[in-house]
Amino acid sequence: MIRIQNLSLPLDGDVRQLKKKAARLLGVRLEALEHFSIARQSIDARNRHDVRYVCTVHVGTAEDEALVRRAHQPNITLYAPKPYVFPQVRRSSPIRPVVVGMGPAGLFAALYLARAGLPCVVLERGRDVDARTADVERFWSTGALDPSSNVQFGEGGAGTFSDGKLTTGTHDPRISTALETLVEFGAPEDVAWSHKPHIGTDLLRRVVKNIRLELIRLGCEVRFETQLTGLIADHGRLTGLTAVSADAPLALSCDALVLAPGHSARDTFAMLMEAGVPMEQKQFAIGVRIEHSQAAVSAAQFGPAWQRLPPADYKLSCHLPSGRSAFTFCVCPGGQVVAAASAPGQLVTNGMSLRARDGANINGGFLVGVGPGDFPGDDPLAGVRFQEEWEHAAWELGGRDFRAPAQTVGDFLAGRPSQASGSIRPTYLPGVTWTDLEACLPGYVMDTLRDALPLFDRKVRGFAAPDAVLTGVETRSSSPVRILRDDTFQSALRGLYPCGEGAGYAGGIMSASVDGIKVAEAVASAL
Repeated sequence: MIRIQNLSLPLDGDVRQLKKKAARLLGVRLEALEHFSIARQSIDARNRHDVRYVCTVHVGTAEDEALVRRAHQPNITLYAPKPYVFPQVRRSSPIRPVVVGMGPAGLFAALYLARAGLPCVVLERGRDVDARTADVERFWSTGALDPSSNVQFGEGGAGTFSDGKLTTGTHDPRISTALETLVEFGAPEDVAWSHKPHIGTDLLRRVVKNIRLELIRLGCEVRFETQLTGLIADHGRLTGLTAVSADAPLALSCDALVLAPGHSARDTFAMLMEAGVPMEQKQFAIGVRIEHSQAAVSAAQFGPAWQRLPPADYKLSCHLPSGRSAFTFCVCPGGQVVAAASAPGQLVTNGMSLRARDGANINGGFLVGVGPGDFPGDDPLAGVRFQEEWEHAAWELGGRDFRAPAQTVGDFLAGRPSQASGSIRPTYLPGVTWTDLEACLPGYVMDTLRDALPLFDRKVRGFAAPDAVLTGVETRSSSPVRILRDDTFQSALRGLYPCGEGAGYAGGIMSASVDGIKVAEAVASAL
């Protein structure tokens, strides 16, 4: 196989044109390409008047090595795909592994264990994705929250109601395997080669349901509305667990528990601390969701060609003289700001996009990093209390009915309460309360966001537009705790495998999925 990088393609180009370019570079006829596939595609918008796609392709011919030698170009190299191979299964225990949590980490751990011949018992505190979707939409339309079935809890995890973004800063070789698995279960094929792949919340719901059906086909037992309540141990080794379901209390023998609880499972964190499971505080970020006109951002990013391209996004960060950093996070082109609360009296926002990304607004987390020095205490759950303090303040400021406090950027910079929206209408449901955000964020966060706005406006023109909308608060960018594990992926309580974003080892769908695969390998390989 041959890899050809940096193939430029005009916006109106097609696959045949790309194949012709590859054949020309190799000095062969088009018919000599026995295999052709796109491995990567990105957008080069450095010249706003000549925006292009840039592609990496894989081709196969009858004489790959000779052609690469003859081409003698750094962008043309031999490529040998390395298929993923699950390690040899050494586990011999007759007790089924248990997986707690059906977010991406838990789903991938269960799937790869089951495919290795180790079907699991899978426990999820929330409901299946269809019932969960109905509960979430009812909450958004009425403000009636179900604490066990919402944006945070239920089949698919918090990522189910997001953009379905599949980017990650990690470079683990399992990433391609995770992407292929998502495509296998219904994700669009372009996620395997797009520079910024995303599924969209509408298609992601179908994907997670298909994975669950495969788990059942492979012999897994899946229990919804079943919450982990306790661990049973003997001489530092896990021997069982307790849970509660709608039917009755449950006790299970268990010597391998993949714990993938999600970053909002605060009662689970409290149970673990009481049980003596080692945990530590962890940095995360808080702030707001910022909404702009999608057309304006696309025009700023792509120039005159913006209407011929997918909706643009952005990724911005700055480190300020105060020592604080601000950044954008989980940007949702053509999306909406969503109510993501999971408990009464706590207001949380997040962002979500459909696959089409065809909404009028773009929104993103506009956040400030916080750490243990900001938290009220030095115990592992101090970060949780910090989150709860500001979520409750936002709930109070919004009107105590899950309407979110909101302020225009112009008013925010001027330090005055907002009275109404300008040209950009907020998308948050059940609705917003126009106010001053000062009462629902720490002063240093407010100051950092104000200082960052003009800096970000220099990078994306219009970022600090006066009519842009700030909706508070976003507090759950990542887990506030880390459940400690060693190089065998186990806690000091042997047999307990902390996993995924809630355990502090991932930061999105892809990294959580990869962590699920790694933990599955560890469970299967352990004697």
